[in-house]
Amino acid sequence: MQAISPHGNLPLVRRLEAVGFRAWPAASVVYDGSWQVRLTGGHPSKRLNCVVPLDPSDDRDVVIRVEKARKRFEHYGRPLVIRETPLAPLGLLSTLEADGWKRFETVSVMTSDLTGLELPDTLDHLPSHDIGRYIDASLAVEGEDSSLKPALAEILSAIKPNSGLFIAEKPAEGPQATMLCVQDNDLAGILSFAVTEARRRQGIGTELFTAALRWARISGARTAWLQVHADNVPARALYAKFGFRDVYHYHYWRHGEAA
Repeated sequence: MQAISPHGNLPLVRRLEAVGFRAWPAASVVYDGSWQVRLTGGHPSKRLNCVVPLDPSDDRDVVIRVEKARKRFEHYGRPLVIRETPLAPLGLLSTLEADGWKRFETVSVMTSDLTGLELPDTLDHLPSHDIGRYIDASLAVEGEDSSLKPALAEILSAIKPNSGLFIAEKPAEGPQATMLCVQDNDLAGILSFAVTEARRRQGIGTELFTAALRWARISGARTAWLQVHADNVPARALYAKFGFRDVYHYHYWRHGEAA
């Protein structure tokens, strides 16, 4: 029988965390006990630059280990950020709070059973394997700085599981939506899903999302997962239509002076 904690199904949380790390790999990963220290010098994403405790019982020498992590982040020119999942030890969280740290940002991790999901028999959008083309399209859709291109190329090239780069575009208008789907055995992650502001609520996002889920199922995935900000109501409404339900939430912590 799987152990269920007050925070939910911890074995499932561990598995989703593991596939999430593989789907969006940091450039540098080291461990301090069961705390994973993730750093990526070329990209500011919090998921790529944070400490993630992975064992609820590992709260020894918290003050010393947090300071050690802070110095490591300082070496990268980044403020220390700690990511709290249901796997985070309560001793760590209480120490952070007592020391003036603040929790910010809530992200939902959601899953959907692909085996019973009604999807079309054909793919309206085939995945690309051209990383450069995908990055150019993604940066354009999200309105991001082109200086991030080398870092994104490094991240995408480091993904080891089977991945599909999805782009919806029209010759006269350019890219309209992009999405990364990473199929890792029976799990498929949906990442970096974005639609240009001019094309939102016109069906293109649903179309691309459907194609990615169909591709994932054909590739052998039985469950899809994704991460979305808890207050992103339009996105959550779309995901609910595809059977996605919350499994757990995670939060970030930073020192009060940096809040």
